[in-house]
Amino acid sequence: MDGFLNILKPTGMTSHDVVKVLRRILGEKKTGHTGTLDPMASGVLPIGIGAATKITEYLDRDFKKYRCELVLGITTDTGDIWGNILERNQNISYNIDDVFDFEKEYRGEIMQVPPMYSAVRIGGRRLYEYARSGENVDVKARKVTINELKIIRAEGRRILFDVECSKGTYVRTICTEIGEKLGCGAAMSFLARTSSGSFEIGNAVTFEEIEDHIQKGLPKEQLLVPVDYPVQGYRKAVLTPKQTKWFVNGGHLKLSDIKIDFDREERFYRVYNGDIFVAMAYINTATKKLVPHKVFFRDF
Repeated sequence: MDGFLNILKPTGMTSHDVVKVLRRILGEKKTGHTGTLDPMASGVLPIGIGAATKITEYLDRDFKKYRCELVLGITTDTGDIWGNILERNQNISYNIDDVFDFEKEYRGEIMQVPPMYSAVRIGGRRLYEYARSGENVDVKARKVTINELKIIRAEGRRILFDVECSKGTYVRTICTEIGEKLGCGAAMSFLARTSSGSFEIGNAVTFEEIEDHIQKGLPKEQLLVPVDYPVQGYRKAVLTPKQTKWFVNGGHLKLSDIKIDFDREERFYRVYNGDIFVAMAYINTATKKLVPHKVFFRDF
Protein backbone atom coordinates (compact mmCIF):
# COMPACT_ATOMS: atom_id res chain seq x y z
CA MET A 1 0.00 0.00 0.00
CA ASP A 2 1.34 3.39 -1.05
CA GLY A 3 -0.63 6.59 -0.68
CA PHE A 4 -2.33 8.96 1.74
CA LEU A 5 -5.27 8.68 4.08
CA ASN A 6 -7.08 11.90 4.94
CA ILE A 7 -8.01 11.21 8.56
CA LEU A 8 -10.59 13.14 10.55
CA LYS A 9 -8.77 13.23 13.87
CA PRO A 10 -10.98 13.25 16.96
CA THR A 11 -10.14 15.37 20.01
CA GLY A 12 -8.20 13.75 22.83
CA MET A 13 -5.72 11.85 20.63
CA THR A 14 -2.15 12.73 19.75
CA SER A 15 -1.06 12.46 16.14
CA HIS A 16 1.11 9.50 17.13
CA ASP A 17 -1.94 7.82 18.69
CA VAL A 18 -3.67 8.09 15.31
CA VAL A 19 -0.70 6.43 13.59
CA LYS A 20 -0.72 3.55 16.09
CA VAL A 21 -4.45 2.94 15.60
CA LEU A 22 -4.09 2.94 11.81
CA ARG A 23 -1.14 0.53 11.92
CA ARG A 24 -3.40 -1.89 13.79
CA ILE A 25 -6.44 -1.40 11.55
CA LEU A 26 -4.55 -1.54 8.24
CA GLY A 27 -1.81 -3.96 9.20
CA GLU A 28 0.74 -1.55 7.71
CA LYS A 29 3.84 -0.76 9.76
CA LYS A 30 5.17 1.92 7.39
CA THR A 31 2.71 4.61 8.44
CA GLY A 32 3.33 8.19 9.54
CA HIS A 33 1.68 11.60 9.86
CA THR A 34 2.73 14.67 7.86
CA GLY A 35 2.63 17.10 10.79
CA THR A 36 1.32 17.06 14.33
CA LEU A 37 -2.10 18.27 15.39
CA ASP A 38 -2.53 19.11 19.09
CA PRO A 39 -4.34 16.43 21.14
CA MET A 40 -7.33 18.68 21.92
CA ALA A 41 -7.64 19.79 18.29
CA SER A 42 -9.69 17.88 15.73
CA GLY A 43 -9.83 17.79 11.96
CA VAL A 44 -7.65 17.02 8.97
CA LEU A 45 -4.57 14.87 9.62
CA PRO A 46 -2.97 13.45 6.44
CA ILE A 47 -1.37 10.06 7.05
CA GLY A 48 1.22 8.61 4.69
CA ILE A 49 1.29 4.88 3.98
CA GLY A 50 4.28 3.08 2.44
CA ALA A 51 6.21 5.27 -0.02
CA ALA A 52 4.03 8.27 0.92
CA THR A 53 5.82 8.52 4.29
CA LYS A 54 8.86 9.90 2.43
CA ILE A 55 7.12 12.91 0.90
CA THR A 56 6.59 15.02 4.04
CA GLU A 57 9.56 17.34 3.45
CA TYR A 58 7.96 18.64 0.24
CA LEU A 59 4.85 19.85 2.06
CA ASP A 60 6.50 22.77 3.89
CA ARG A 61 4.88 25.36 1.66
CA ASP A 62 1.37 23.97 2.20
CA PHE A 63 -1.03 26.33 3.95
CA LYS A 64 -3.43 25.09 6.60
CA LYS A 65 -6.91 26.32 7.50
CA TYR A 66 -8.44 26.27 10.97
CA ARG A 67 -11.67 27.20 12.67
CA CYS A 68 -10.94 28.45 16.15
CA GLU A 69 -12.83 29.75 19.15
CA LEU A 70 -11.27 31.78 21.94
CA VAL A 71 -12.75 32.69 25.29
CA LEU A 72 -11.98 36.10 26.80
CA GLY A 73 -11.17 36.82 30.42
CA ILE A 74 -8.88 33.86 31.06
CA THR A 75 -5.10 33.44 30.75
CA THR A 76 -3.38 30.06 30.97
CA ASP A 77 0.18 28.78 30.78
CA THR A 78 -0.52 26.85 27.57
CA GLY A 79 -2.61 29.44 25.73
CA ASP A 80 -5.68 27.19 25.74
CA ILE A 81 -8.38 26.34 28.28
CA TRP A 82 -6.76 22.98 29.07
CA GLY A 83 -3.73 24.57 30.74
CA ASN A 84 -3.26 25.90 34.25
CA ILE A 85 -5.17 29.14 34.85
CA LEU A 86 -2.85 32.06 35.54
CA GLU A 87 -5.39 34.86 35.66
CA ARG A 88 -9.12 35.51 35.42
CA ASN A 89 -10.65 38.80 34.36
CA GLN A 90 -14.35 39.53 34.79
CA ASN A 91 -14.07 43.02 33.30
CA ILE A 92 -14.64 42.22 29.63
CA SER A 93 -15.59 45.14 27.43
CA TYR A 94 -14.56 45.68 23.84
CA ASN A 95 -15.55 47.54 20.72
CA ILE A 96 -16.75 45.16 18.01
CA ASP A 97 -14.89 47.24 15.40
CA ASP A 98 -11.64 46.50 17.25
CA VAL A 99 -12.34 42.78 16.88
CA PHE A 100 -12.86 43.04 13.12
CA ASP A 101 -9.67 45.12 12.86
CA PHE A 102 -7.78 41.89 13.62
CA GLU A 103 -8.71 40.72 10.11
CA LYS A 104 -6.39 43.42 8.72
CA GLU A 105 -3.74 43.13 11.43
CA TYR A 106 -3.28 39.39 10.98
CA ARG A 107 -2.49 39.30 7.28
CA GLY A 108 0.75 38.72 5.40
CA GLU A 109 4.07 38.00 7.07
CA ILE A 110 4.12 38.50 10.83
CA MET A 111 6.56 37.70 13.62
CA GLN A 112 5.30 35.21 16.18
CA VAL A 113 6.86 33.82 19.37
CA PRO A 114 6.07 30.09 19.77
CA PRO A 115 4.31 29.24 23.06
CA MET A 116 6.38 27.62 25.80
CA TYR A 117 4.13 24.57 25.70
CA SER A 118 5.05 23.60 22.13
CA ALA A 119 7.28 21.06 20.38
CA VAL A 120 9.75 23.65 19.04
CA ARG A 121 13.33 22.57 19.74
CA ILE A 122 15.87 24.91 21.33
CA GLY A 123 19.24 23.59 22.46
CA GLY A 124 18.22 20.03 21.65
CA ARG A 125 15.15 20.09 23.89
CA ARG A 126 11.44 20.74 23.29
CA LEU A 127 10.04 23.97 24.69
CA TYR A 128 7.44 22.06 26.69
CA GLU A 129 10.28 20.23 28.45
CA TYR A 130 11.70 23.54 29.64
CA ALA A 131 8.21 24.68 30.66
CA ARG A 132 7.47 21.53 32.67
CA SER A 133 10.76 21.82 34.54
CA GLY A 134 10.22 25.51 35.27
CA GLU A 135 13.31 26.59 33.33
CA ASN A 136 13.50 29.90 31.50
CA VAL A 137 14.71 29.94 27.90
CA ASP A 138 15.02 32.71 25.35
CA VAL A 139 12.48 32.05 22.59
CA LYS A 140 12.99 34.15 19.49
CA ALA A 141 10.14 35.29 17.27
CA ARG A 142 9.73 33.47 13.96
CA LYS A 143 8.33 34.67 10.67
CA VAL A 144 5.00 33.09 9.69
CA THR A 145 2.46 33.96 7.03
CA ILE A 146 -1.26 34.57 7.50
CA ASN A 147 -3.19 34.47 4.22
CA GLU A 148 -6.47 35.37 5.89
CA LEU A 149 -8.08 35.74 9.28
CA LYS A 150 -11.86 36.09 9.19
CA ILE A 151 -14.03 36.81 12.22
CA ILE A 152 -17.12 34.60 12.09
CA ARG A 153 -18.81 35.69 15.30
CA ALA A 154 -18.05 37.76 18.40
CA GLU A 155 -20.57 37.45 21.22
CA GLY A 156 -19.89 38.15 24.87
CA ARG A 157 -16.78 36.31 26.00
CA ARG A 158 -16.40 34.18 22.87
CA ILE A 159 -14.91 34.97 19.47
CA LEU A 160 -15.05 32.51 16.59
CA PHE A 161 -12.73 32.92 13.60
CA ASP A 162 -11.23 31.15 10.61
CA VAL A 163 -7.56 31.44 9.74
CA GLU A 164 -5.41 30.28 6.83
CA CYS A 165 -1.75 30.19 7.75
CA SER A 166 1.66 28.76 6.95
CA LYS A 167 3.34 25.83 8.62
CA GLY A 168 4.69 26.73 12.07
CA THR A 169 1.91 29.17 12.93
CA TYR A 170 0.50 28.75 16.44
CA VAL A 171 -3.20 29.61 16.55
CA ARG A 172 -3.05 29.54 20.36
CA THR A 173 -0.62 32.45 20.21
CA ILE A 174 -3.02 34.42 18.01
CA CYS A 175 -5.70 33.86 20.66
CA THR A 176 -3.52 35.06 23.54
CA GLU A 177 -2.38 38.10 21.55
CA ILE A 178 -5.99 39.06 20.78
CA GLY A 179 -6.78 38.79 24.50
CA GLU A 180 -3.83 41.02 25.37
CA LYS A 181 -4.82 43.62 22.78
CA LEU A 182 -8.39 43.69 24.06
CA GLY A 183 -7.01 44.12 27.59
CA CYS A 184 -8.72 41.14 29.21
CA GLY A 185 -6.69 38.05 28.29
CA ALA A 186 -7.87 35.09 26.22
CA ALA A 187 -7.35 31.37 25.73
CA MET A 188 -8.18 29.05 22.84
CA SER A 189 -11.25 26.93 23.61
CA PHE A 190 -11.75 25.06 20.31
CA LEU A 191 -9.63 24.23 17.27
CA ALA A 192 -10.44 22.23 14.15
CA ARG A 193 -8.16 21.98 11.13
CA THR A 194 -10.38 22.25 8.07
CA SER A 195 -7.65 21.75 5.46
CA SER A 196 -3.97 20.95 5.13
CA GLY A 197 -2.61 21.68 1.67
CA SER A 198 -4.66 19.57 -0.76
CA PHE A 199 -6.48 17.69 2.00
CA GLU A 200 -9.94 19.01 2.87
CA ILE A 201 -12.17 18.15 5.83
CA GLY A 202 -15.06 17.32 3.48
CA ASN A 203 -13.08 14.32 2.20
CA ALA A 204 -11.69 13.17 5.54
CA VAL A 205 -12.56 9.72 6.90
CA THR A 206 -12.99 8.41 10.44
CA PHE A 207 -11.58 5.24 12.00
CA GLU A 208 -15.08 3.78 11.96
CA GLU A 209 -15.47 4.36 8.23
CA ILE A 210 -12.13 2.68 7.54
CA GLU A 211 -13.00 -0.35 9.68
CA ASP A 212 -16.43 -0.62 8.03
CA HIS A 213 -14.79 -0.53 4.59
CA ILE A 214 -12.41 -3.35 5.52
CA GLN A 215 -15.13 -5.45 7.17
CA LYS A 216 -17.10 -5.32 3.93
CA GLY A 217 -14.16 -7.01 2.22
CA LEU A 218 -13.36 -3.99 0.05
CA PRO A 219 -9.74 -3.33 -0.99
CA LYS A 220 -7.90 -1.12 1.47
CA GLU A 221 -6.19 0.63 -1.44
CA GLN A 222 -9.52 2.23 -2.36
CA LEU A 223 -9.23 4.39 0.75
CA LEU A 224 -5.97 6.01 -0.40
CA VAL A 225 -5.17 8.97 -2.60
CA PRO A 226 -1.94 8.70 -4.68
CA VAL A 227 1.51 9.42 -3.28
CA ASP A 228 1.85 12.51 -5.50
CA TYR A 229 -1.56 13.93 -4.48
CA PRO A 230 -0.17 16.57 -2.06
CA VAL A 231 2.63 17.75 -4.39
CA GLN A 232 0.51 18.71 -7.40
CA GLY A 233 1.55 22.32 -6.89
CA TYR A 234 5.10 21.52 -8.04
CA ARG A 235 6.04 21.69 -11.71
CA LYS A 236 6.40 18.47 -13.68
CA ALA A 237 9.09 16.59 -15.62
CA VAL A 238 8.21 13.60 -17.83
CA LEU A 239 10.77 10.91 -18.75
CA THR A 240 10.87 8.11 -21.27
CA PRO A 241 11.18 4.52 -19.95
CA LYS A 242 14.88 4.48 -20.82
CA GLN A 243 15.50 7.81 -19.08
CA THR A 244 13.55 6.63 -16.04
CA LYS A 245 15.78 3.56 -15.51
CA TRP A 246 18.85 5.78 -15.67
CA PHE A 247 17.35 8.43 -13.41
CA VAL A 248 16.05 6.20 -10.57
CA ASN A 249 19.51 4.70 -10.24
CA GLY A 250 21.12 8.09 -9.70
CA GLY A 251 21.63 9.31 -13.23
CA HIS A 252 21.38 13.00 -14.14
CA LEU A 253 19.51 14.16 -17.25
CA LYS A 254 20.09 17.19 -19.48
CA LEU A 255 17.14 19.57 -19.44
CA SER A 256 17.30 19.75 -23.22
CA ASP A 257 16.65 15.99 -23.40
CA ILE A 258 13.51 15.84 -21.29
CA LYS A 259 10.01 17.22 -21.23
CA ILE A 260 9.90 19.62 -18.29
CA ASP A 261 7.74 22.52 -17.13
CA PHE A 262 10.79 24.60 -16.26
CA ASP A 263 10.79 27.55 -13.91
CA ARG A 264 14.10 28.85 -12.50
CA GLU A 265 12.30 29.84 -9.27
CA GLU A 266 11.02 26.31 -8.61
CA ARG A 267 13.02 24.37 -6.03
CA PHE A 268 11.71 20.85 -6.67
CA TYR A 269 9.99 19.06 -9.55
CA ARG A 270 7.67 16.07 -9.78
CA VAL A 271 9.14 13.39 -12.03
CA TYR A 272 7.04 10.90 -14.02
CA ASN A 273 7.56 7.92 -16.27
CA GLY A 274 4.68 8.73 -18.58
CA ASP A 275 1.79 9.12 -16.13
CA ILE A 276 3.47 7.18 -13.30
CA PHE A 277 4.95 9.18 -10.43
CA VAL A 278 8.60 8.28 -9.88
CA ALA A 279 10.50 10.84 -7.83
CA MET A 280 11.09 14.38 -6.67
CA ALA A 281 14.05 16.14 -8.23
CA TYR A 282 15.90 19.44 -8.46
CA ILE A 283 17.88 21.21 -11.16
CA ASN A 284 21.64 21.65 -10.94
CA THR A 285 21.92 25.14 -12.39
CA ALA A 286 25.65 24.74 -13.10
CA THR A 287 25.27 21.61 -15.23
CA LYS A 288 21.68 22.34 -16.37
CA LYS A 289 20.68 18.83 -15.46
CA LEU A 290 17.76 17.27 -13.60
CA VAL A 291 19.04 15.51 -10.48
CA PRO A 292 17.12 12.97 -8.34
CA HIS A 293 16.42 14.27 -4.83
CA LYS A 294 14.27 11.42 -3.56
CA VAL A 295 13.17 8.36 -5.53
CA PHE A 296 9.82 6.81 -4.53
CA PHE A 297 9.52 3.96 -7.01
CA ARG A 298 12.40 2.05 -8.65
CA ASP A 299 10.74 -0.92 -10.34
CA PHE A 300 10.90 0.08 -14.01
